[in-house]
Amino acid sequence: MRIAILGTGHLAGALGGCWVRAGHRVTVAGRSPEKAAALARRLGGATRPAPAREAIRGADAVLLAVPWDAAGAVLAAAGGSGGGLAGIPIIDPTNPVEHGVGVVLGPPGGSNAERIAAAAPGGLVVKGFHLVPSTQWGADGTATTVVLCGDDPDALRVAGTLVRDAGAEPVVVGSLARARQLEEVAGLFITLAFAGVDPRTVAPGLPPVRS
Repeated sequence: MRIAILGTGHLAGALGGCWVRAGHRVTVAGRSPEKAAALARRLGGATRPAPAREAIRGADAVLLAVPWDAAGAVLAAAGGSGGGLAGIPIIDPTNPVEHGVGVVLGPPGGSNAERIAAAAPGGLVVKGFHLVPSTQWGADGTATTVVLCGDDPDALRVAGTLVRDAGAEPVVVGSLARARQLEEVAGLFITLAFAGVDPRTVAPGLPPVRS
């Protein structure tokens, strides 16, 4: 699979490393060409740096690994506002929350994932990878569940493949309308973590319900 990673931070490097090891072809684009080139060298394999518009050309999936409030500008730089991302799965791992506090930011109502969809007409946005710290990806014994939501079945299948190739299991919880709920969950987890509480300790041990 050809994956374009927009961003050069910790999550871009962690997931990019998983996907390169799984045999995918990764292209890295960032606001700093130097950082994009450095990350591409670190990931190795067939990874290469490229400007954003070039990185998305022919991509089977795009990872938008940037701060939540930079997503619109990054998508515009990639040509998304003009339809350049139409038909391409866009994985949104952004957390629009106040650092250390966990309060969800941005305009009231809706979600950052829905705003990303509006900023990239025709793009197939999937919310996911936002609840797992970047340090856990690629480490032994850290398989987990990645919650996904989105409107396009094919895009969800692509995202599910990338979840498995990162060593985890996907679970789809519904359409993109559920993204606000998932972003609120991230805010709660962050609030607890900064309060010194492991978020896993507040979730009841409910067995799966089988229909």
